[in-house]
Amino acid sequence: MAEPGICLKNVSFGYPAAVSGKDLPGAAGTADIFENFSIDLPASRVSVILGPSGCGKTTLLNLISGLLEPSTGSILSFGQPKESAGNISLLFQEPRLLPWRTIRKNIEIVLKKHLGPQKSREAAEYYLKLVGLDGFAEYLPGALSGGMKQRAAIARAFAYPAGMLLMDEPFQALDLGLKMSLTRLFSELWINDRRTAVFVTHDISEAIMLGDEIFVLSAERPVRIIEHLANPEPHTERSLDSKMSIGIEKRLYQLLG
Repeated sequence: MAEPGICLKNVSFGYPAAVSGKDLPGAAGTADIFENFSIDLPASRVSVILGPSGCGKTTLLNLISGLLEPSTGSILSFGQPKESAGNISLLFQEPRLLPWRTIRKNIEIVLKKHLGPQKSREAAEYYLKLVGLDGFAEYLPGALSGGMKQRAAIARAFAYPAGMLLMDEPFQALDLGLKMSLTRLFSELWINDRRTAVFVTHDISEAIMLGDEIFVLSAERPVRIIEHLANPEPHTERSLDSKMSIGIEKRLYQLLG
């Protein structure tokens, strides 16, 4: 039997409906996003949640992380209730680096509780080297470009000793060339790590290059999975020009077009 990953079973969730631009809980019902929603995200693979903007992808990620609680249903991580399933590492759309701390110390600060001062420094230096920032460890974030700051955020996410990595469109604000560069970097890091990862995006190219499993969400609510595609090509062999990728791309455009 395959190792259990993340399992949502019959999950329902809704935000208070907005009235005159304000949320009034109990006054106007709720805007249901998920209703009896179920999904199994396998362990030690990259699962991509793909769908149009505003369909509920980030809400799903927040439910998995525990930042939001479902009104009904259950969420299990590695066969356990999520509150007892261990640490989660998060990678956001913005780097979220502390501007008054150096790049190295931005990584160390999330590690000291788990590794202690010396091992935290060693881990920070190791991952900064992997992402090509070893020469910038003592710089403040304000001195780095947007792409360099996001590389630092990727280093921090992988350095943190968590069994689960959750990513909320971390390359969205970057230009195409930089986005593809960081996509390849992420794949290289994941190949040596292979932790359970969930990647949220509305970008079909990112989904193809990163996803071992691609779950396509509906635009209408309550959200449902309209298709689940497996990508059999190893990360080291993936290319947007391959026959397999072109076939997946065509199907995804059919679903989302």
